[in-house]
Amino acid sequence: MKISFLGTNGWYDTKTGNTVCTLVETEKYFFIFDAGTGFYKIDRYIKNSKKPIYLFFSHYHLDHIIGLHSLAKFNFPEGIRIFGQIGTKKILKKIVNIPYSKAFKDLSFKIEINDLSEGVHRIPFSVECRSLVHVSPCVGYRINIDKKIIAYCTDTGPCKNFKKLAKKADVLISECSLRSGEDAGGWPHLNPEQAAKIAKENEVKKLILTHFDSYKYLNLAERKKSQKKAREIFPETIVTFDDKKIEI
Repeated sequence: MKISFLGTNGWYDTKTGNTVCTLVETEKYFFIFDAGTGFYKIDRYIKNSKKPIYLFFSHYHLDHIIGLHSLAKFNFPEGIRIFGQIGTKKILKKIVNIPYSKAFKDLSFKIEINDLSEGVHRIPFSVECRSLVHVSPCVGYRINIDKKIIAYCTDTGPCKNFKKLAKKADVLISECSLRSGEDAGGWPHLNPEQAAKIAKENEVKKLILTHFDSYKYLNLAERKKSQKKAREIFPETIVTFDDKKIEI
């Protein structure tokens, strides 16, 4: 399993990188978590492949969907199957349409959009979808594939479902919008210590931090500081940078 981080910023692009987008390549499939501005890079990683592509959305803040504007530059013969919380189909068909962008129906390849209820689904691999805690409805995922469990939780504060999705995961990809010791206030997010504590308590094998708030993390050195803080609690922690690749 290969994980490539195409965008690792939250909120907006800066010299530290694009907004959040994560690509996972498995034996039979590609799947993508969120489509921030880093989404435009996926054709650098998916070339002449017949593997099906699955795209999972956490929620609909612009830093997680704005990369869909770049769909018109791609040509994926297998198409893309999109999944998200209830309401995904209605929301995306409104945004990816005239006058905002080229409409799904006018692309050169097929797009299939699916709403997911909470629970476990087979699509055909196992995907668990659970609500997280944010200012807008947001979901996290737990995917069981190639004898590995990968959990993806972004734009959330600590909550029961975050822990449930993370439980004994081989990889937990977690947001880290806040700097060490910071409190989210009324806009739920995580600092590195909180993410590390959840990983430790739920017996995660590897924690990967992404979605760094662009306003707070002004340079990559600040991400390294958060890695150091997280490793004091959970040594198997890695911070991401744009175009970083990890093999599991």
